[in-house]
Amino acid sequence: MLIEILGSAAGGGFPQWNCACANCRALRSGTFAGKARTQTQVAVSGDEISWFLLNASPDLRLQIEATEVLHPKHGTRSSPIAGVVLTSADLDQIAGLLSLRELQPFHLYSTCALRRILQEDNSAFAMLNRVPQQVEWTVVEPGQAFPLTGVDGQDSGLRCEAFSIGSRYPSYVRAEPGRYAPNEASLGLMITSREGRKLIYLPATCEVNQALLERMESADLLLFDGTFWTDDELIQVQGSGSTARQMGHLPVSSEDGSLKKLASLRKPRKVFIHVNNTNPMLNESGVEYGAVRAAGWEIAEDGWSIIL
Repeated sequence: MLIEILGSAAGGGFPQWNCACANCRALRSGTFAGKARTQTQVAVSGDEISWFLLNASPDLRLQIEATEVLHPKHGTRSSPIAGVVLTSADLDQIAGLLSLRELQPFHLYSTCALRRILQEDNSAFAMLNRVPQQVEWTVVEPGQAFPLTGVDGQDSGLRCEAFSIGSRYPSYVRAEPGRYAPNEASLGLMITSREGRKLIYLPATCEVNQALLERMESADLLLFDGTFWTDDELIQVQGSGSTARQMGHLPVSSEDGSLKKLASLRKPRKVFIHVNNTNPMLNESGVEYGAVRAAGWEIAEDGWSIIL
């Protein structure tokens, strides 16, 4: 399995356009011991021919241009991007779909609830189905594995299972009782290659139970939510706002944060992704970065290529 980390920051990227926090100021001034990042985006392939995007970030067009394996190579209009798998209806995960509206066929894998939110409740996404066979929607059920297939129907060698990790829908979603299944709101993904190698993708989660720990232990690579260092990070930085958990994210630090909760994991390569611009672990000269590395974790960077 081939994995491309196209983007690794949380919503807004790093630096964030309207932010003058210590991290963003230092990065802009050239004094920051760390790297700029675009918004989180991952692509996977099992055959080096068909590529599948895990969500579709607002920075997607630039990320595709920065990644040679995703460039069109045959004919006037073509793309190796064969599909997109959605994990939520958060704008940071779906906005990039509108960058894929140029009549290029691809598969779009989503739960019934996410399809309803996009197709029925938001007319802008009708641009994905202006002509027959433009985008083929495939409804997936949490807990049931499905093959990722090329546009021509060929098996890519990858199987994906979406599993529920939360019931929180974005605030823009109409809260009508019974309209959206709670277990379809926020998903993790497990992608398995023909050889049995496993990637688990969890860019946003605020709960870790024993079942999820056991699932993560089975992985060869874990890409896990690294959004905030502390639960009150935004409140400390800007004087108000929501906590990490209220926003659906498990903080990295503290007694009940991810570093402690996931300390027992031994098998997977452990990588934090979806890191907010305010997170001090982005500073590679800081104690927080040192604590993460000492605990056996890495922090994803744009442009990483990983082979499983």
